[in-house]
Amino acid sequence: MLENLISISVATMVLAFSPGPDNIYVLSQSLVNGTKSGIATTAGLISGCIVHTTLLAFGLSAVITASENLFYGIKVAGAAYLVFLAYKVYRSSSKIDLSENAPRKNYLQLFKTGVIMNLLNPKVMIFFLAFFPGFLWDEAGNTVAQFYILGITFMVVSFMVFSGIAILAGKISGYLLTHKNVGVFLKWLQILVFIGIAVFILIP
Repeated sequence: MLENLISISVATMVLAFSPGPDNIYVLSQSLVNGTKSGIATTAGLISGCIVHTTLLAFGLSAVITASENLFYGIKVAGAAYLVFLAYKVYRSSSKIDLSENAPRKNYLQLFKTGVIMNLLNPKVMIFFLAFFPGFLWDEAGNTVAQFYILGITFMVVSFMVFSGIAILAGKISGYLLTHKNVGVFLKWLQILVFIGIAVFILIP
């Protein structure tokens, strides 16, 4: 169990640091409206993960109970999706654009925006479906509890990383703008993480 929690924590940390719409949005809000705005946005984004974790826990638990072969098929599909994500990152530009004009909102509005962004993004549920099953440590045990433990771990680590981005927004943005090669490094790091997780999922 401990090994699985450490593995998902490390993978989540790297993915949270990798450039994406969520952390770029948090960064832009922090730059425009201040650190507290970035943290409010982060809280909303992370809160949405509770819903995805719940749907995943109860939905996949039934699948695991019904058929091990079907569950393995889901893992294969998840691994394939992660490889596809790696391909999309490979095809994308390594340039990190921080020029987005973030609208000014109060903290509650930012929280709600974060929740809605998370819940209305089908890629989040697909990602959870692809990401979490490979980290279960006892498929014959209480998978609902395991999914919640994994989900809480994912949310805590993501919140810490995103909040750190919000707090250090000024320094991070200045560094990214003056060190163009950082985008290339983060791009390939994200590719390697996606492929690494895909392999981890398929290993018995």
